[in-house]
Formats: sequence, C-alpha cells, structure tokens
Amino acid sequence: MVREVSEGQPGSGDTGDGGPGEGPRGWVRRLHPLDWLAGGLLTLGLLAVVTGLLPKDPAAAEMRRVGPLVVFLGTVIVMAELTGRAQVFDVVAAWVARAGRGRYPLLFGLCVAFASLTTITLNLDTTAVLLTPVMLALATRVGIAAVPLAMTTVWLANTASLLLPVSNLTNLLAAERVALSPSGLAAVMWLPQLAAIAMTSLWLWVFYWRRGRRGADRYTPPGPPVAGDPVLLRICAVACGGFLLAILLADVPLWAASSAAMVVVVVAFAVRRRQELRLSLVPWRLLVLVPGMFLVVQTVDAHGLHGLLESALGSDNGFLGMLRSAGVGAGLSNVLNNLPAYLAGEAVVPAGNHEQLLALLIGVNVGPLVTPWASLATLLWFERCRFHGTRIALGRFVGTGLVLSVTGTAAAVCALALVS
Repeated sequence: MVREVSEGQPGSGDTGDGGPGEGPRGWVRRLHPLDWLAGGLLTLGLLAVVTGLLPKDPAAAEMRRVGPLVVFLGTVIVMAELTGRAQVFDVVAAWVARAGRGRYPLLFGLCVAFASLTTITLNLDTTAVLLTPVMLALATRVGIAAVPLAMTTVWLANTASLLLPVSNLTNLLAAERVALSPSGLAAVMWLPQLAAIAMTSLWLWVFYWRRGRRGADRYTPPGPPVAGDPVLLRICAVACGGFLLAILLADVPLWAASSAAMVVVVVAFAVRRRQELRLSLVPWRLLVLVPGMFLVVQTVDAHGLHGLLESALGSDNGFLGMLRSAGVGAGLSNVLNNLPAYLAGEAVVPAGNHEQLLALLIGVNVGPLVTPWASLATLLWFERCRFHGTRIALGRFVGTGLVLSVTGTAAAVCALALVS
C-alpha cells in the first residue's frame, strides 16, 4: 500500500525548510496560517514578559513546567511520523479492512478500536496528522465512503484522549497537578474513557455509518498489505510498543520514554532510509505554539480572566460542580481552544479539588467537537481532509458535533463520579 502522505503536506510538521537556492521571502511565503499563529503567540508572550505585564519569576516557573512537555511532544510526534512512513499505520488499516470481511458493522467496530488505540497510545495529534490520510486513502482504495471514516478519526482523536498522559497534552498537565502516574491516571479515567468512546460510537453509527448514511451494504476487502521495508516496519512497531510498556509498567517519565523510542526509530531510518531524515520532521509549529500559549494564557489570566472563570467554575467538588466544570471547559474550548481553556481553568480550580479538575479535563478533551478550531487535532484533520479532497459539510459537522459534545461530556463525567 502506498501512503498518501508526503513531505510538505499541511500539518505534517513541515514548516518550509526550503530547498537549495530558496531565499527568505520564499520561506516566508510557505508558512502556513497556523505557523503565523504560533509565532504570534510566542511573540506576544515574550512581549508580556519584557514589558512587565507578566512578571519574570512566574514566567520562568511556567517555562520550567512546560520544558519536559515540549520535549515529549516533539519526540513523540517525530517517532509517530517516522512510524507512519515505515507503513505501520497502512498495514494496520489494511488489516482492519480485511478483518471486516466486507461487512460494515464489523468494519465500524474495528475502525473505532483502531482510532481509539492510536489516540490513547500515540497522542491525538498523531491520529489527526497520520491516521486521517491513511484512512481516507483506504476508503478510496476499497470503495468505502470517506466521510464516515473521516469523522471516526476526528471524533475519536478527541474523545479517546482521556486515558493516559501521553494521549493529550492536557492530560500531562492534569496528571502533574493531581500527582498521578500514567497507571494512576488510567485507574481513575478508564470508566470515563469507556463512556466517551461508547457515546462516540453511538453517534457515529447514527449520524454517519448506518445504511442510510453510508450508501452501501457491503464493501470489497483489500488484498494483503505489502510493506516496502518489513524490517523497518517491525523495528518501528516494537519501538512504539516498548514506549507504551515503559510508561505503563516502569513508570518512566514520558519525555524520557518518548525520547528513547524516537532514538531507536531515528537510528533505524538512518541505517535503512537515511534520506527520510529531514528537519521538516520536527513539529516546529507545536514547539513554538505551546510555550507561547502558556505565556499568553498566564498573562490574560493575571489581568481579568481569572476572576471571570472563578465565578463560572465555582469551587464545588461534588457531582454538580463536576458537571459545571466540564460544561465550562467544553464551552470555552469551542470558543477559544482546548489547551488555553484547560490552562485557564486549572489556575482557578482549588488545589484539593481533584474531581473538579478531572471533570474540567473531560470537558476540554471530549467537548471540543463543535468548532473547527476547538482543538489543534481538529484543525490538522480539516487540513488533511481538504488536501485529500474530502468535503466535510460545516453545518453537519457543527450540528452532530454539538450532540456528541454534550452527551459525551455528560456521560464521561457521570462515569468519573462513579469511580471517584
């Protein structure tokens, strides 16, 4: 199977490192709007520090906190990108389609499991950036309707990101705040995660996968997948598996585990396909966006947002307070973005209100499904769909996303109340 992902596609991490002879103006023209956004946020954050709007000590403390997160984010995305180029995702996607045996209900369950597992173990942005084009290419290859597969990918990229710290940057922040290890977070969030996936599956079937929506009774399974380099594929698959085992069983720091796995994958590519190793693999946009967003949110929080959110979130650590916090988190995510929504909310939730904080986490992970900018994963997914030529009707996206946002968030919070 040939992947339909190439260097320079939107969202692939290519920020336009340019070719021979390309001058600064050409490089600037290649910048994506999200690159301008990331650079603008970092510039605003640094200006806030320089001008004194954000005192230097709190800013330095925030950067010390964000440092390991940035290392993790950069290394895990490089690892995932190279794993995708080794055709691990293509082989699994083809296996999923073959295992479905031409029956849509079985294919649906397998696609849900595949997208959920990718999000849980390799981060929601990996699902958006790498799994989306693979699934859309598979749809074209075997004659499956593209929109059901696309919506499965984007919805589960968000709603399946509750279980582990690796699944979402917000989880890393929350786990640090409530002092939970990866296995500890999983022990608390397993039932909310199941509830979110179950609700997502229900609405995916109702809105996109049932017979009247997909327009076919059966599909033709593809032939056996053929990897271009089986050795490289196995090495990358083992590295990903080792990374997951390290964070779950050995309780290794996430940045250390992801760095070690990335080194294994990079060395394998250096030996077998050195030409694939380019600076464009590094997700420069995210590495600039995250520190900038931290600084800007902390600045805004110090100048009025904190008081507004205190009134909106309250301090109730009980069930109603959990519902309230999750609702505010989901709503603010769809207005702004889920990462700044979490950062601002976390600063307001009292230190001992762990259930309220985890409910806020549910809101910012499961809830950002209504607007295209509610999460970075959704923005990247829209880019991939547009590049592939798959049209997503915005009205339907918003309407169906609103239904899942409300019901999925409520179901996950109820599940959290049961295990808390």
